[in-house]
Amino acid sequence: MSKVTDILGDKAESLFNHKCAIDKGTLTLPGADYLDRAWLQSDRSNRVLGSLHSLYNTGNLAGTGYISILPVDQGIEHSAGASFSPNPMYFDPENIVKLAIEAGCSAVASTLGVLGMTARKYAHKIPYVVKINHNELLTYPNTHDQILFASVEQAWDMGAAAVGATIYFGSDESGRQIQEVARAFERAHELGLATILWCYLRNNAFSTQGADYHLAADLTGQANHIGVTIEADIIKQKLPENNGGFTALKFGKSAPQMYGALCTDHPIDLTRYQLLNCYSGRIGLINSGGASGKDDLAEAVYTAVVNKRAGGSGLILGRKAFQKPFNDGVELIKAVQSVYLDKEVTIA
Repeated sequence: MSKVTDILGDKAESLFNHKCAIDKGTLTLPGADYLDRAWLQSDRSNRVLGSLHSLYNTGNLAGTGYISILPVDQGIEHSAGASFSPNPMYFDPENIVKLAIEAGCSAVASTLGVLGMTARKYAHKIPYVVKINHNELLTYPNTHDQILFASVEQAWDMGAAAVGATIYFGSDESGRQIQEVARAFERAHELGLATILWCYLRNNAFSTQGADYHLAADLTGQANHIGVTIEADIIKQKLPENNGGFTALKFGKSAPQMYGALCTDHPIDLTRYQLLNCYSGRIGLINSGGASGKDDLAEAVYTAVVNKRAGGSGLILGRKAFQKPFNDGVELIKAVQSVYLDKEVTIA
């Protein structure tokens, strides 16, 4: 705990002394028996549960109920040059998988091409999560649209444990994306694969002169709720930064309790509200690590502490790790994992 406290600096007291508006006793929380408590009454087949078991029982966090995923789909989502030029070794797909294994990750998530190129050597050594849709950046002007790049069958053929997909909620094409991903997730479950949904918001109207509500707890929480409705087994969401998107933008439906009794402005409360919308924690919530910058270690540990104390299931951290020298990336991922292994970092 002392090392985590030192990294957090003046933010530590606020994070470790906070008491949540939503009592943790009302939630399904991570733990060694999480899969039994959350899933045995569900419609997921034994094969899907086996795939989830492989995710939650691989790497340094195995058997804890927490997961640590390395996502490297940025070659499409942010362009290969912009993503890999800071560390060109990751133009080679094998080095992506090697980083995930060396860092003790629960899984590696990437594109069909990256994982397909390495599957015969590594798919039995670490769970593969094949990202089946992407936002390509060569259309000009660029549009906020996730289009299918791969099929569920291709992921199954290479021995993947799960498929991942993104929906841009609020975008012009969100309705089509919801339908496409819902069908893909249905097929994935038929084949025994787990499903992970990147629940992101994209709408220029969500950014106003006063604030940017793309990371508002109420809007991202509703995106999460739609995600679990189409049977995502794990929700990936960005850490919330504010609240009140529905009321400020004057659309949708809201209730006063969303901004008071259920959620304060504290980052742990904002994140717990996201978790509440994941069927009160029955579906695991993993927060993203975000872009790389000057204080990656402090930012990553901060995100991990907020996620864990809120009741989340882990972190999915990519650019902060792979845009560094290999060994530095490994150590950063392990530093995040140490938060989830530290019994003194408790659920608020």
